[in-house]
Amino acid sequence: MLACFVLVGLTACGSDRLEDNQLQRIQNRGVLYVGTMMSPVNYYLDSLEQEAGFEYELAKGLADQLGVRLQIVNRYDLRELWDLLDSQSVDFIAAGIDVTEQRLDRYRFTPAYHTIDQKLVYKQGSRNRPRDWSQVDGTIRVVASSSHEELLGQIALEHPHLNWTTSHLYDADELLDQVISEQIAFTIVDSHHLDIKRRTWPDLSVAFTVRDPAPLAWAFADSGDDSLYAAAIEYIGAQHDNLNLLTLIDRHFGHVTQFNYVDSQAFITATETVLPEFIELFQQYSGPFDWRLLAAISYQESHWNPWARSPTGVRGMMMLTLPTAEQLGVYSRLDAEQSIRGGAEYLSQLHRRLPDRISEPDRTWFALAAYNVGLGHLEDARIITQRQGADPDYWIHVRERLPLLRQRQFYRNTRFGFARGDEPVRYVENIRRYYDTLIWLDEQGRLPTN
Repeated sequence: MLACFVLVGLTACGSDRLEDNQLQRIQNRGVLYVGTMMSPVNYYLDSLEQEAGFEYELAKGLADQLGVRLQIVNRYDLRELWDLLDSQSVDFIAAGIDVTEQRLDRYRFTPAYHTIDQKLVYKQGSRNRPRDWSQVDGTIRVVASSSHEELLGQIALEHPHLNWTTSHLYDADELLDQVISEQIAFTIVDSHHLDIKRRTWPDLSVAFTVRDPAPLAWAFADSGDDSLYAAAIEYIGAQHDNLNLLTLIDRHFGHVTQFNYVDSQAFITATETVLPEFIELFQQYSGPFDWRLLAAISYQESHWNPWARSPTGVRGMMMLTLPTAEQLGVYSRLDAEQSIRGGAEYLSQLHRRLPDRISEPDRTWFALAAYNVGLGHLEDARIITQRQGADPDYWIHVRERLPLLRQRQFYRNTRFGFARGDEPVRYVENIRRYYDTLIWLDEQGRLPTN
């Protein structure tokens, strides 16, 4: 009897043992499985075939915090992505998913980490721009199982004339390609995706905004286990509080929001007609920098015109001042090779003179700003940034304070005084756009060779 009692007691104790929760299981196996879709805004392989993308970096931060390895599970169909979550084949979805009423009925979402608009897009010149749904004629195609499909289903109830279809075969980027080739008249796309696409396809035009704003968040299964979900909420909140999230958004999307059709079209044309003459020089003298960055600087400075001249007296491909040119051993600022060599060396000097604690990519953005406005004024802006309680070693914080150098209440307390501080901000953002565009064109084989 005693032995039986002990055996029963042990069995009961064993049945009371709690199972590991989801977070504990992830930490035990050492891997966080995250579902996503390959796209320029979510996840992709860079030129070195390294994993990259906004969603990848954000999810990698959570995996690092949990002390586990991040394993991306990539799918090309949204239905498959939701199936992965439903079957617990992934721990959550990080794919630029926007929160909608239908999705809230089935899934849980973290607080929004980014907010975007959704646009109806067509090809410029292919038709008159519609101003509202009543003026839309032509086929609209959107990604199946997307929030765009959910939205169109609601809108079509009020506008039954709309001719719209969905596709499981094509992603949002491919649908934009179909708009460009006029296979379809319209598609709906998220604004940050459109901003990136229009760097290289400026003919993509916005008819009107169809949803504003649309919060983006990570999606979790609606289970009774809150362990990982709570950790993700805490992580997203911390990324908001420490401004890491703001920095990440700026790195991926901050420089592409200002679109100029004429400028973008002119730049792409120049890469075909002007750049080939100078590619070898940019490659030869790029030094520690990517030659495409040097080319982007030169386009911003002179539009690759060796004889360019500004009212302030700077001249040549890299728009060097006379004292700077003399210090760099540039005897003719109108000689393209000398100018490119001198500009690259000057940028390298500025880059080296920045405090060692400033890391990339901010270090390069600071060097670019100094190329435009000078190290002295840049340092003044960094001091103002520190006085206001922000971090002077992050471009996103200093960028907000540079324009203050125009205001007397700020510049009178600086060492170098007044400066048109808004100009280096535009300067850096323009170069970042040109640089990203050159990278994309190069990777697509669209840059001619000499």
